[in-house]
Amino acid sequence: MSVSTIEAVLTQAAIASLNTYQNHLSPRKGFSCPHRLLYGGESCSDYVKRLLINQNLLTAIQMAPQRFKACKISAQTLQSQRAEGGCIIIPCCIPI
Repeated sequence: MSVSTIEAVLTQAAIASLNTYQNHLSPRKGFSCPHRLLYGGESCSDYVKRLLINQNLLTAIQMAPQRFKACKISAQTLQSQRAEGGCIIIPCCIPI
């Protein structure tokens, strides 16, 4: 199996995993992506899925941690707003 075939299979598996997460797990977890809540637009899972579709696996792997760090900062911002009487949010991103 060539490297490009392996990458294509891994990319499709990652996209399928994100679809499963978005359709079955995310609706049940009880909170939303802090980055999406704070800035609007796409959630972290949508962001990574878009990278996988439009870029390549390596790019997605390299860029995802930057987004997760931004999401963590968004969660902290939302928590401080909550402390001031603003939004209620539970951080959803991997601690980085």
